[in-house]
Order: sequence, then structure tokens, then C-alpha cells
Amino acid sequence: MNIKLIVGLTASLSLLGCEQKVEKKPIELEPEKPLYQSTYQPLPSEEFVIVNATILDGSGKQFDNATLWVKAGKIQAVGNDVKIPSGIKSYDGKGKWVTPGLIDVHSHLGVYPSPSHEANADGNEMTGPNTAGVWAEHAVWTQDPGFDLALAGGVTSLQVLPGSANLFGGRTVTLKNVPSITMQGMKFPGAPHGLKMACGENPKRVYGSKRQKPMTRMGNVLGYRNAWIKAAEYKKKWDDYYQAAKEGEEKDKPKKDLQLETLAEVLNGNILIHNHCYRAEEMAIMIDIANEFDYQISTFHHAVESYKIADLLAEKDICSAMWADWWGFKHEAYDSVRENIAMVDKANACAIVHSDSAIGIQHLNQESAKAMAAGNKRGLKLTAKDAIRWTTSNAAKSLGIEDKVGTLQSNMMADVVLWSQNPFSVYAKAEKVFIDGALVFDRDNKSANAVSDFDLGVTDPAGERL
Repeated sequence: MNIKLIVGLTASLSLLGCEQKVEKKPIELEPEKPLYQSTYQPLPSEEFVIVNATILDGSGKQFDNATLWVKAGKIQAVGNDVKIPSGIKSYDGKGKWVTPGLIDVHSHLGVYPSPSHEANADGNEMTGPNTAGVWAEHAVWTQDPGFDLALAGGVTSLQVLPGSANLFGGRTVTLKNVPSITMQGMKFPGAPHGLKMACGENPKRVYGSKRQKPMTRMGNVLGYRNAWIKAAEYKKKWDDYYQAAKEGEEKDKPKKDLQLETLAEVLNGNILIHNHCYRAEEMAIMIDIANEFDYQISTFHHAVESYKIADLLAEKDICSAMWADWWGFKHEAYDSVRENIAMVDKANACAIVHSDSAIGIQHLNQESAKAMAAGNKRGLKLTAKDAIRWTTSNAAKSLGIEDKVGTLQSNMMADVVLWSQNPFSVYAKAEKVFIDGALVFDRDNKSANAVSDFDLGVTDPAGERL
């Protein structure tokens, strides 16, 4: 064939738009292996009802002389017209109260356990102001007797955080408060990680005293912003890598950095920010930083001045985890008021009662009662059905598990507490505690309760073990 003819034909086809295009096929990527997955399995449970009880469902409703029905570890129904199946176990709740299991969003159980000893002090990795790559769950000592004592106070779930020495302290972990040899056996299935951040006095004191960065609150903010800039760059490298693979282009895989990976996952919306922060103006600055780098703050912890910016917190949908009356132990904790929690709640912001204490976690119900009483003295008209949200549904929202626990609504995990009387009475005790429908604490049958090998033998005033 004439060469000129071939060239001419090719040119003609090209002009007609008939040249063949080679489509790029997506490059097969190896799926990332899930790390440190929960192995939690609910304990064996039986179908049961609690009848004749006053029930606070955690969503803002109170049912008097009502029934709670649990089947297969899930809430089946609650109310005054529940049809009770025949032949199942029944607990008489006359004169007693029922609530969802309590949730403590700020605990250091397992990483600062009892007995307190340097050998077990694993909550603060004070080797640099940014230790976002460490995970609290890698240091949880499951034999901490504090878990059993918290269970006796009705706490069925808790978030364990690193300490607040660093700007970025590391990842948090949410646990089911069940006896387990391993941390993975306690790890709340499907709960997102949190990232502990700290502003204010703690990081500037820890590093400033060594003439290291940061020394001031200005240095704190510089540290946050520099870290988020690097995290955004790191995220873009991985986003570009996956996009190129999707389009059939081969690119060098970015080098993994565990510190930046945690921060990038915050920017991806997969890790929740839990920010130790006391003062109102500092919380506002942290909100500005979140806006700058486009991430959401889940919760400010301690937050003794949240009452000053409750409207801003409501607008930004940020929770405040607060103490009822713990204040004044350092300058940034000075300007607290006992009405803090109640005022945040009345501003339609997310108010939470937390412990940050191995003792406080044992009586979160009483801490809530103090906060409710302080608010009512100022005419805020709070009731039990309002206050129970501070340690149930609001706490669950803070941890990203509100679709699983925190209320006694149909198909939720049956984490339930049967109280001897109104839980906001100083005399109230958790009589029975259920997790996923399994009886895990029974005040009337103490021999059936779990006991840590390191139990401290804590006793009540009558001399009996709690």
C-alpha cells in the first residue's frame, strides 16, 4: 500500500475524531487493614421486664408507674401501656427509678489507675507538645479496680483520655464497663476515636518551665496552627494518591506518619475533638482555629466558663463537659459558678456532667443533682428528666454513640440502671446495672459481681464491700 495513502488516511480519521482513546483503568489498591478492633461481645442475657417503676428515658421523658421491656440485649419498649410477654423474668420497680446507664465522657481509669503508682502512670506522654500519634487504649490496665467501683455507681460506658500536658495529647478510647482481660474486650464497638487537645495553663506550664515551646498562650495557638497546616498537607498527599489510583495513574505512596495520620483523620471527620479548655475567650479562639481548618469540635472539657458563651456553643453545636462545683484550684479555673451546667442547658447547648476523677465517677448522679439544685435556686426550673440527659443522651452525643446508647428507646443497647429511689437523692444507690441486657452488677448478690485481682477492698460505712 502507498505510504502516502496510509498517512493521509490516518490524518483524515484524526480530523474526524475517530482516533481510538485508551481508557485508564483504576489501580487496585490493597485495602487498609483495620487496627486494634474491638472484640467486645455482650455477656449472656435473658429477656426481662422492670415493672411499676419511675422511668427516665434519657430523651427528656419521664414515665410514672411504668414498664421497661428488654429482649436479646436491646430495649424493646418503655411506657405505661407495654404489653408484657408471659413467662419472662420480672423485677418489681415499685418505689424505684430506672435510667439509661450513665456515661462518663472524661475518665483516666486504666491509664491512671488505683493504686496510684509511677509504674502505672501512663496517661501523659510528656515528650513533646504534640503527641497526637499515641493512643490511650494502648495503656489501659483493665484490672483497675476503679472500673468496678464506677459500675457500682451506674456507669456503663466511659471515655478514657490521655492527660492534658500537651497541645495534642493523643487518641481517646470509649469503653463498655464490663470485666475483661483485654482492652479490646471492653472497647465500645463502632465508637469513633477522639483526639485530646489542651489549651491554657497545662501545656504552657509543662514546656514553658523547661524554656521550651510553648511558653505562652500565643505559643499554644502557634503550635495548633502549625500542626494543622502540616496535617492538611499530609491529607492532600493521600487524597491525591487515592485520586490518581482511581484514575489509573501510578504515584508513589506517601510515607505514613502516625502523628499526622491522627490529625488528618480529624480533618476527614473520622475522629472527634475533645478539648480541655477552661476560659471562655480561649474556647472562642479554639472555635476560630476549628473554622480556619474546617473541623468540628465535639466537646470542651472542664469548661468552667461555658456559661459566658453558652449561646455561641449552642450555635456551633459544641458540648461542654463540666463539674458541678470543682473550681479554684488554678487561675483559669477560678471564674466558675455553680449554675454553669444549668445555664448551659437552658441556653439549649449540650450540657454534660463529667468526673475526671476515680472518685467522682462513682457518684455522677449526685454531681448532677448538685448542678440541678444550683440552677433551680436561680429559678431555672430544671427537673429530673432534664438532668438525667447530662450523663446519658448528651454524653452519648459527645462520644458519637448516641445511636446506640444514652436513651431507653426501642432497639437501643439495653444499658440500664435500676435505682433504689430517685437517682438525684443523696441516698440513692444503683441496685442493679445491666449492659446489653446482661446483669453486670447486683447490690443484692455481691458474690456474683466481678472483682479485680487488685481490688482495694473499699467498704461502705457499714463495713461491707461496695
